[in-house]
Amino acid sequence: MSYDVIIIGSGPGGYVCAIKAAQLGLKVAVIEKRATYGGTCLNIGCIPSKALLHASEMFHQAGHGMDSLGVEVSAPTLNLTKMMAHKDATVKSNVDGVAFLFKKNKIDGIIGTGKIVSAGKVSVTNDKGEEQILETKNIVIATGSDVAGIPGVAVDIDETVIISSTGGLSLEKVPARMIVVGGGVIGLELGSVWSRLGAKVTVVEYLDTILGGMDGEVSKQAQRLLAKQGIEFQLGAKVTAVVKDGAGAKVTFEPVKGGEASTIDADVVLIATGRKPYTEGLGLSEAGVALDQRGRVETDGHFRTNVAGIYGIGDVIKGPMLAHKAEDEGVALAEILAGQAGHVNYDVIPAVVYTQPEVASVGKTEEELKAAGIAYKVGKFPFTANGRARAMQATDGFVKILADKETDRVLGGHIVGFGAGEMIHEITVLMEFGGSSEDLGRTCHAHPTMSEAVKEAALATFFKPIHM
Repeated sequence: MSYDVIIIGSGPGGYVCAIKAAQLGLKVAVIEKRATYGGTCLNIGCIPSKALLHASEMFHQAGHGMDSLGVEVSAPTLNLTKMMAHKDATVKSNVDGVAFLFKKNKIDGIIGTGKIVSAGKVSVTNDKGEEQILETKNIVIATGSDVAGIPGVAVDIDETVIISSTGGLSLEKVPARMIVVGGGVIGLELGSVWSRLGAKVTVVEYLDTILGGMDGEVSKQAQRLLAKQGIEFQLGAKVTAVVKDGAGAKVTFEPVKGGEASTIDADVVLIATGRKPYTEGLGLSEAGVALDQRGRVETDGHFRTNVAGIYGIGDVIKGPMLAHKAEDEGVALAEILAGQAGHVNYDVIPAVVYTQPEVASVGKTEEELKAAGIAYKVGKFPFTANGRARAMQATDGFVKILADKETDRVLGGHIVGFGAGEMIHEITVLMEFGGSSEDLGRTCHAHPTMSEAVKEAALATFFKPIHM
Protein backbone atom coordinates (compact mmCIF):
# COMPACT_ATOMS: atom_id res chain seq x y z
CA MET A 1 0.00 0.00 0.00
CA SER A 2 1.03 3.59 -0.51
CA TYR A 3 0.67 6.33 2.12
CA ASP A 4 1.20 10.05 2.47
CA VAL A 5 3.05 9.43 5.71
CA ILE A 6 4.26 6.39 7.66
CA ILE A 7 5.18 6.94 11.29
CA ILE A 8 7.48 4.50 13.08
CA GLY A 9 6.47 4.50 16.75
CA SER A 10 3.10 5.14 18.40
CA GLY A 11 4.19 7.03 21.50
CA PRO A 12 2.89 10.54 22.26
CA GLY A 13 4.82 12.04 19.36
CA GLY A 14 3.90 9.34 16.86
CA TYR A 15 0.24 8.85 17.63
CA VAL A 16 -0.48 12.59 17.92
CA CYS A 17 1.33 13.22 14.63
CA ALA A 18 -0.75 10.47 13.03
CA ILE A 19 -4.07 11.80 14.29
CA LYS A 20 -3.30 15.39 13.27
CA ALA A 21 -2.09 14.30 9.82
CA ALA A 22 -5.25 12.23 9.32
CA GLN A 23 -7.41 15.16 10.44
CA LEU A 24 -5.68 17.25 7.77
CA GLY A 25 -6.61 14.75 5.07
CA LEU A 26 -3.43 12.67 4.74
CA LYS A 27 -3.41 8.87 4.40
CA VAL A 28 -1.48 7.62 7.43
CA ALA A 29 -0.01 4.39 8.77
CA VAL A 30 1.66 3.86 12.15
CA ILE A 31 4.08 1.01 12.82
CA GLU A 32 4.38 -0.15 16.42
CA LYS A 33 6.54 -3.02 17.69
CA ARG A 34 4.59 -3.43 20.95
CA ALA A 35 1.32 -5.30 21.08
CA THR A 36 -0.39 -2.09 22.20
CA TYR A 37 -0.10 1.52 21.08
CA GLY A 38 1.10 4.44 23.17
CA GLY A 39 4.83 3.80 23.40
CA THR A 40 6.83 3.96 26.60
CA CYS A 41 4.71 6.78 28.01
CA LEU A 42 1.37 5.02 28.05
CA ASN A 43 2.62 1.46 28.58
CA ILE A 44 5.59 1.64 30.95
CA GLY A 45 6.19 5.32 31.68
CA CYS A 46 4.14 8.45 32.31
CA ILE A 47 0.72 6.87 32.73
CA PRO A 48 1.43 3.83 34.97
CA SER A 49 3.83 5.85 37.12
CA LYS A 50 1.16 8.48 37.74
CA ALA A 51 -1.33 5.76 38.68
CA LEU A 52 1.11 4.43 41.30
CA LEU A 53 2.08 7.90 42.48
CA HIS A 54 -1.57 8.75 43.15
CA ALA A 55 -2.38 5.41 44.76
CA SER A 56 0.70 5.48 47.00
CA GLU A 57 -0.07 9.05 48.04
CA MET A 58 -3.61 8.02 49.03
CA PHE A 59 -2.11 5.18 51.09
CA HIS A 60 0.31 7.58 52.75
CA GLN A 61 -2.39 10.14 53.51
CA ALA A 62 -4.63 7.49 55.05
CA GLY A 63 -1.90 6.66 57.54
CA HIS A 64 -0.49 10.10 58.27
CA GLY A 65 -1.90 13.38 59.50
CA MET A 66 -5.64 12.87 59.04
CA ASP A 67 -6.49 13.01 62.75
CA SER A 68 -6.02 16.77 62.77
CA LEU A 69 -8.72 17.05 60.11
CA GLY A 70 -11.15 15.11 62.26
CA VAL A 71 -10.78 11.97 60.15
CA GLU A 72 -9.86 9.16 62.50
CA VAL A 73 -9.03 5.89 60.80
CA SER A 74 -7.02 2.84 61.74
CA ALA A 75 -3.69 2.22 60.03
CA PRO A 76 -4.28 1.34 56.36
CA THR A 77 -3.39 -2.06 54.97
CA LEU A 78 -1.55 -2.21 51.67
CA ASN A 79 -2.92 -4.54 49.01
CA LEU A 80 -0.17 -4.22 46.41
CA THR A 81 -1.94 -6.59 44.01
CA LYS A 82 -4.98 -4.31 43.87
CA MET A 83 -2.77 -1.24 43.51
CA MET A 84 -1.01 -2.83 40.54
CA ALA A 85 -4.40 -3.78 39.10
CA HIS A 86 -5.39 -0.11 39.25
CA LYS A 87 -2.18 0.75 37.41
CA ASP A 88 -2.81 -1.89 34.74
CA ALA A 89 -6.43 -0.80 34.26
CA THR A 90 -5.27 2.80 33.82
CA VAL A 91 -2.77 1.71 31.18
CA LYS A 92 -5.36 -0.39 29.33
CA SER A 93 -7.85 2.46 29.26
CA ASN A 94 -5.29 4.78 27.71
CA VAL A 95 -3.83 2.39 25.12
CA ASP A 96 -7.33 1.29 24.11
CA GLY A 97 -8.15 4.97 23.71
CA VAL A 98 -5.32 5.41 21.20
CA ALA A 99 -6.49 2.36 19.25
CA PHE A 100 -10.00 3.86 19.14
CA LEU A 101 -8.64 7.18 17.87
CA PHE A 102 -6.71 5.39 15.12
CA LYS A 103 -9.89 3.66 14.01
CA LYS A 104 -11.94 6.86 14.25
CA ASN A 105 -9.45 8.75 12.09
CA LYS A 106 -8.98 5.87 9.59
CA ILE A 107 -5.31 5.42 10.48
CA ASP A 108 -3.76 2.05 9.62
CA GLY A 109 -2.10 0.71 12.76
CA ILE A 110 0.40 -2.03 11.96
CA ILE A 111 1.95 -4.15 14.72
CA GLY A 112 5.49 -5.14 13.83
CA THR A 113 9.07 -3.91 13.69
CA GLY A 114 9.59 -1.08 11.26
CA LYS A 115 12.78 -0.42 9.34
CA ILE A 116 13.58 2.24 6.77
CA VAL A 117 14.62 0.61 3.49
CA SER A 118 15.15 3.92 1.73
CA ALA A 119 13.41 7.24 1.34
CA GLY A 120 9.83 6.32 0.50
CA LYS A 121 10.02 2.68 1.59
CA VAL A 122 9.54 1.04 4.98
CA SER A 123 9.63 -2.67 5.81
CA VAL A 124 7.52 -4.18 8.58
CA THR A 125 8.32 -7.55 10.12
CA ASN A 126 5.67 -9.22 12.29
CA ASP A 127 6.20 -11.62 15.19
CA LYS A 128 6.15 -14.55 12.73
CA GLY A 129 9.09 -13.13 10.81
CA GLU A 130 6.93 -12.19 7.84
CA GLU A 131 7.99 -9.00 6.07
CA GLN A 132 6.07 -6.53 3.95
CA ILE A 133 7.22 -3.39 2.17
CA LEU A 134 5.15 -0.22 2.39
CA GLU A 135 5.55 2.82 0.18
CA THR A 136 5.06 6.38 1.36
CA LYS A 137 5.77 9.98 0.46
CA ASN A 138 7.07 10.75 3.95
CA ILE A 139 8.59 8.78 6.84
CA VAL A 140 8.53 10.00 10.44
CA ILE A 141 10.94 8.54 13.00
CA ALA A 142 9.12 8.67 16.35
CA THR A 143 10.75 5.74 18.12
CA GLY A 144 11.31 7.52 21.41
CA SER A 145 13.97 6.55 23.91
CA ASP A 146 15.26 3.61 25.91
CA VAL A 147 16.75 3.16 29.38
CA ALA A 148 20.30 4.46 29.66
CA GLY A 149 22.76 2.60 31.83
CA ILE A 150 25.52 3.99 34.05
CA PRO A 151 28.40 5.36 31.94
CA GLY A 152 31.44 3.12 32.27
CA VAL A 153 29.72 0.66 34.59
CA ALA A 154 28.43 -2.75 33.47
CA VAL A 155 25.03 -3.35 35.04
CA ASP A 156 22.94 -6.50 34.70
CA ILE A 157 19.35 -5.25 34.78
CA ASP A 158 17.13 -8.26 35.48
CA GLU A 159 14.01 -6.21 36.40
CA THR A 160 13.77 -8.15 39.67
CA VAL A 161 16.69 -7.09 41.87
CA ILE A 162 18.47 -4.61 39.62
CA ILE A 163 15.68 -2.80 37.84
CA SER A 164 14.97 -0.02 35.37
CA SER A 165 11.92 2.20 35.51
CA THR A 166 10.02 -0.66 33.83
CA GLY A 167 10.68 -3.00 36.74
CA GLY A 168 10.02 -0.17 39.17
CA LEU A 169 6.40 -0.17 38.03
CA SER A 170 5.75 -3.85 38.70
CA LEU A 171 7.53 -5.07 41.83
CA GLU A 172 5.68 -7.95 43.47
CA LYS A 173 6.42 -6.76 47.00
CA VAL A 174 7.67 -3.65 48.76
CA PRO A 175 11.45 -3.90 49.25
CA ALA A 176 12.74 -3.22 52.74
CA ARG A 177 15.51 -1.12 51.23
CA MET A 178 15.80 0.44 47.79
CA ILE A 179 18.73 2.29 46.29
CA VAL A 180 17.95 4.67 43.44
CA VAL A 181 20.88 5.48 41.18
CA GLY A 182 20.04 8.89 39.73
CA GLY A 183 18.36 11.89 41.32
CA GLY A 184 16.39 12.99 38.29
CA VAL A 185 12.66 12.95 37.64
CA ILE A 186 12.25 9.19 37.12
CA GLY A 187 14.32 8.24 40.14
CA LEU A 188 12.57 10.65 42.49
CA GLU A 189 9.07 9.74 41.31
CA LEU A 190 9.52 5.99 41.61
CA GLY A 191 11.59 6.39 44.76
CA SER A 192 8.67 8.35 46.23
CA VAL A 193 6.21 5.58 45.36
CA TRP A 194 8.13 2.86 47.16
CA SER A 195 9.11 5.13 50.05
CA ARG A 196 5.43 5.86 50.76
CA LEU A 197 4.66 2.16 50.64
CA GLY A 198 7.31 1.38 53.26
CA ALA A 199 10.72 1.04 51.61
CA LYS A 200 13.79 2.77 53.00
CA VAL A 201 15.00 4.70 49.95
CA THR A 202 18.47 6.11 49.32
CA VAL A 203 19.17 8.21 46.22
CA VAL A 204 22.73 8.21 44.88
CA GLU A 205 23.33 11.12 42.50
CA TYR A 206 26.46 12.13 40.59
CA LEU A 207 25.72 15.85 40.74
CA ASP A 208 25.73 18.00 43.87
CA THR A 209 22.01 18.60 43.47
CA ILE A 210 18.93 16.63 42.54
CA LEU A 211 16.83 17.49 39.48
CA GLY A 212 19.82 18.73 37.55
CA GLY A 213 18.90 21.54 35.19
CA MET A 214 16.07 22.87 37.33
CA ASP A 215 16.29 26.14 39.22
CA GLY A 216 18.78 25.74 42.05
CA GLU A 217 16.54 27.12 44.78
CA VAL A 218 13.73 24.83 43.65
CA SER A 219 16.01 21.79 43.68
CA LYS A 220 17.19 22.53 47.22
CA GLN A 221 13.63 22.95 48.47
CA ALA A 222 12.50 19.75 46.78
CA GLN A 223 15.38 17.82 48.33
CA ARG A 224 14.62 19.22 51.78
CA LEU A 225 10.97 18.19 51.55
CA LEU A 226 11.78 14.70 50.24
CA ALA A 227 14.38 14.22 52.97
CA LYS A 228 11.73 15.23 55.50
CA GLN A 229 9.64 12.35 54.13
CA GLY A 230 12.46 9.92 54.87
CA ILE A 231 14.35 9.66 51.58
CA GLU A 232 18.12 9.76 52.06
CA PHE A 233 20.50 11.41 49.58
CA GLN A 234 24.11 10.73 48.65
CA LEU A 235 25.03 13.61 46.36
CA GLY A 236 28.24 14.21 44.44
CA ALA A 237 28.64 10.43 44.36
CA LYS A 238 29.97 8.42 41.42
CA VAL A 239 28.66 4.86 41.24
CA THR A 240 31.46 2.44 40.33
CA ALA A 241 29.69 -0.91 40.72
CA VAL A 242 26.24 -2.43 41.03
CA VAL A 243 26.34 -6.17 41.65
CA LYS A 244 23.91 -8.80 42.85
CA ASP A 245 24.63 -10.21 46.27
CA GLY A 246 22.52 -13.10 47.46
CA ALA A 247 18.87 -12.07 47.32
CA GLY A 248 19.77 -8.40 46.97
CA ALA A 249 22.48 -6.19 45.53
CA LYS A 250 25.36 -3.94 46.52
CA VAL A 251 26.06 -0.46 45.21
CA THR A 252 29.57 0.97 45.47
CA PHE A 253 30.18 4.67 44.99
CA GLU A 254 32.87 7.23 45.66
CA PRO A 255 32.90 11.03 46.02
CA VAL A 256 33.16 12.74 42.64
CA LYS A 257 35.66 15.18 44.15
CA GLY A 258 37.78 12.33 45.50
CA GLY A 259 37.76 10.24 48.64
CA GLU A 260 37.08 6.75 49.94
CA ALA A 261 34.52 4.50 48.33
CA SER A 262 31.41 3.33 50.19
CA THR A 263 29.20 0.29 49.65
CA ILE A 264 25.56 -0.03 50.67
CA ASP A 265 23.19 -2.98 50.44
CA ALA A 266 19.64 -3.06 49.15
CA ASP A 267 16.91 -5.49 48.26
CA VAL A 268 16.30 -3.62 45.01
CA VAL A 269 18.44 -1.19 43.03
CA LEU A 270 16.66 1.12 40.60
CA ILE A 271 18.83 2.41 37.76
CA ALA A 272 17.38 5.81 36.86
CA THR A 273 20.26 7.56 35.14
CA GLY A 274 18.25 8.92 32.25
CA ARG A 275 17.28 7.73 28.79
CA LYS A 276 18.91 7.50 25.38
CA PRO A 277 17.35 7.86 21.91
CA TYR A 278 16.12 4.61 20.39
CA THR A 279 17.68 4.33 16.93
CA GLU A 280 18.88 0.73 16.78
CA GLY A 281 17.68 -1.53 13.99
CA LEU A 282 15.86 1.23 12.13
CA GLY A 283 18.09 1.10 9.06
CA LEU A 284 19.19 4.69 9.58
CA SER A 285 22.81 4.22 8.54
CA GLU A 286 21.78 2.22 5.47
CA ALA A 287 19.34 4.97 4.51
CA GLY A 288 22.00 7.61 5.10
CA VAL A 289 20.22 9.36 7.99
CA ALA A 290 22.72 11.34 10.05
CA LEU A 291 22.96 11.06 13.84
CA ASP A 292 24.63 13.52 16.20
CA GLN A 293 27.30 12.72 18.80
CA ARG A 294 24.65 11.68 21.33
CA GLY A 295 23.02 9.22 18.95
CA ARG A 296 20.05 11.47 18.18
CA VAL A 297 18.58 11.91 14.72
CA GLU A 298 19.81 15.20 13.34
CA THR A 299 17.02 17.48 12.14
CA ASP A 300 16.61 21.07 11.04
CA GLY A 301 14.06 23.60 12.29
CA HIS A 302 11.31 21.79 10.40
CA PHE A 303 12.09 18.25 11.67
CA ARG A 304 13.75 17.26 8.39
CA THR A 305 16.71 14.90 8.42
CA ASN A 306 19.48 15.10 5.84
CA VAL A 307 17.52 12.61 3.69
CA ALA A 308 14.59 14.12 1.79
CA GLY A 309 11.23 12.76 2.92
CA ILE A 310 12.50 11.44 6.28
CA TYR A 311 11.69 13.35 9.50
CA GLY A 312 12.26 12.95 13.25
CA ILE A 313 10.29 14.02 16.33
CA GLY A 314 10.25 13.40 20.08
CA ASP A 315 12.90 11.80 22.25
CA VAL A 316 14.83 10.62 19.21
CA ILE A 317 15.83 14.22 18.34
CA LYS A 318 17.39 17.02 20.40
CA GLY A 319 15.50 18.77 23.18
CA PRO A 320 13.92 17.73 26.46
CA MET A 321 12.66 14.15 26.58
CA LEU A 322 9.09 15.06 27.47
CA ALA A 323 5.90 13.53 26.13
CA HIS A 324 4.22 16.90 25.59
CA LYS A 325 7.24 18.21 23.69
CA ALA A 326 6.91 15.21 21.38
CA GLU A 327 3.16 15.82 21.00
CA ASP A 328 3.67 19.44 19.98
CA GLU A 329 6.33 18.38 17.50
CA GLY A 330 3.96 15.76 16.10
CA VAL A 331 1.25 18.36 15.53
CA ALA A 332 3.70 20.84 13.98
CA LEU A 333 5.16 18.24 11.62
CA ALA A 334 1.72 17.03 10.52
CA GLU A 335 0.82 20.61 9.68
CA ILE A 336 4.05 21.03 7.71
CA LEU A 337 3.41 17.81 5.75
CA ALA A 338 -0.08 19.09 4.95
CA GLY A 339 1.33 22.31 3.56
CA GLN A 340 0.68 24.45 6.60
CA ALA A 341 3.06 26.29 8.95
CA GLY A 342 3.80 24.17 12.03
CA HIS A 343 5.85 25.59 14.88
CA VAL A 344 6.99 24.69 18.40
CA ASN A 345 8.06 27.33 20.92
CA TYR A 346 10.87 25.55 22.75
CA ASP A 347 11.27 28.44 25.19
CA VAL A 348 7.85 27.72 26.71
CA ILE A 349 7.70 23.99 27.47
CA PRO A 350 6.66 23.19 31.04
CA ALA A 351 8.20 20.37 33.05
CA VAL A 352 6.68 18.64 36.07
CA VAL A 353 8.04 16.28 38.72
CA TYR A 354 5.10 14.34 40.17
CA THR A 355 6.46 13.87 43.66
CA GLN A 356 4.45 15.19 46.60
CA PRO A 357 4.64 18.10 46.70
CA GLU A 358 5.00 18.48 42.95
CA VAL A 359 7.74 20.51 41.29
CA ALA A 360 6.98 22.43 38.09
CA SER A 361 8.88 24.85 35.93
CA VAL A 362 8.70 26.69 32.62
CA GLY A 363 11.21 28.91 30.88
CA LYS A 364 14.54 30.03 32.27
CA THR A 365 16.12 29.35 35.65
CA GLU A 366 18.07 31.93 37.64
CA GLU A 367 21.27 30.09 36.76
CA GLU A 368 20.52 30.29 33.04
CA LEU A 369 19.70 34.00 33.19
CA LYS A 370 22.89 34.74 35.11
CA ALA A 371 24.97 32.74 32.63
CA ALA A 372 23.38 34.66 29.73
CA GLY A 373 24.02 38.00 31.41
CA ILE A 374 20.34 38.92 31.41
CA ALA A 375 19.26 41.42 34.06
CA TYR A 376 16.20 40.03 35.82
CA LYS A 377 14.03 40.46 38.88
CA VAL A 378 12.53 37.81 41.14
CA GLY A 379 9.12 37.56 42.79
CA LYS A 380 8.36 34.82 45.33
CA PHE A 381 5.43 33.85 47.47
CA PRO A 382 5.27 30.95 49.98
CA PHE A 383 2.26 28.67 50.33
CA THR A 384 2.47 29.19 54.10
CA ALA A 385 0.81 32.55 53.41
CA ASN A 386 -1.94 31.11 51.21
CA GLY A 387 -5.37 30.58 52.81
CA ARG A 388 -6.38 27.57 50.73
CA ALA A 389 -3.03 25.90 51.38
CA ARG A 390 -3.52 26.32 55.12
CA ALA A 391 -7.00 24.83 54.92
CA MET A 392 -5.63 21.83 53.01
CA GLN A 393 -2.50 21.44 55.16
CA ALA A 394 -0.49 21.88 51.96
CA THR A 395 1.75 24.78 52.95
CA ASP A 396 5.08 23.31 51.74
CA GLY A 397 6.77 25.17 48.91
CA PHE A 398 6.54 28.43 47.03
CA VAL A 399 5.98 30.12 43.67
CA LYS A 400 8.84 31.95 42.00
CA ILE A 401 8.61 34.17 38.94
CA LEU A 402 11.52 35.59 36.96
CA ALA A 403 11.01 38.64 34.72
CA ASP A 404 13.18 40.87 32.56
CA LYS A 405 14.35 43.77 34.69
CA GLU A 406 13.67 46.36 32.01
CA THR A 407 10.58 45.10 30.15
CA ASP A 408 8.94 43.03 32.96
CA ARG A 409 8.36 40.23 30.43
CA VAL A 410 8.17 36.92 32.31
CA LEU A 411 11.13 34.70 31.44
CA GLY A 412 10.53 31.80 33.80
CA GLY A 413 8.24 30.37 36.43
CA HIS A 414 8.97 27.77 39.12
CA ILE A 415 6.64 26.16 41.64
CA VAL A 416 7.17 23.69 44.48
CA GLY A 417 3.87 22.75 46.06
CA PHE A 418 0.65 20.78 46.01
CA GLY A 419 -0.82 20.93 42.50
CA ALA A 420 2.21 22.67 41.01
CA GLY A 421 1.80 20.70 37.78
CA GLU A 422 -1.61 22.29 37.22
CA MET A 423 -0.70 25.81 38.36
CA ILE A 424 2.34 26.11 36.09
CA HIS A 425 0.15 26.44 33.03
CA GLU A 426 -1.11 29.96 33.68
CA ILE A 427 2.52 31.08 33.68
CA THR A 428 3.06 29.03 30.51
CA VAL A 429 0.13 30.70 28.73
CA LEU A 430 1.30 34.13 29.89
CA MET A 431 4.78 33.47 28.50
CA GLU A 432 3.40 32.16 25.20
CA PHE A 433 1.75 35.54 24.68
CA GLY A 434 4.80 37.47 25.88
CA GLY A 435 3.07 38.70 29.03
CA SER A 436 4.56 40.63 31.93
CA SER A 437 4.48 39.92 35.64
CA GLU A 438 2.20 42.95 35.99
CA ASP A 439 -0.25 41.38 33.50
CA LEU A 440 -0.41 38.29 35.69
CA GLY A 441 -0.46 40.18 38.99
CA ARG A 442 -3.39 42.33 37.87
CA THR A 443 -5.43 39.33 36.67
CA CYS A 444 -8.24 38.47 39.10
CA HIS A 445 -7.83 35.04 40.72
CA ALA A 446 -10.60 33.20 42.55
CA HIS A 447 -10.34 33.15 46.34
CA PRO A 448 -9.46 30.96 48.10
CA THR A 449 -7.29 28.98 45.68
CA MET A 450 -3.73 27.72 45.59
CA SER A 451 -3.33 29.68 42.35
CA GLU A 452 -3.53 32.93 44.28
CA ALA A 453 0.09 32.24 45.24
CA VAL A 454 0.97 32.58 41.55
CA LYS A 455 -0.72 35.99 41.45
CA GLU A 456 1.04 37.05 44.64
CA ALA A 457 4.42 35.98 43.25
CA ALA A 458 3.68 38.07 40.15
CA LEU A 459 2.76 41.04 42.35
CA ALA A 460 6.04 40.54 44.20
CA THR A 461 7.91 40.61 40.89
CA PHE A 462 6.74 44.00 39.65
CA PHE A 463 5.87 45.68 42.99
CA LYS A 464 4.83 44.08 46.30
CA PRO A 465 2.63 41.15 47.30
CA ILE A 466 -0.51 41.84 49.31
CA HIS A 467 -0.58 38.91 51.73
CA MET A 468 3.01 38.89 52.90
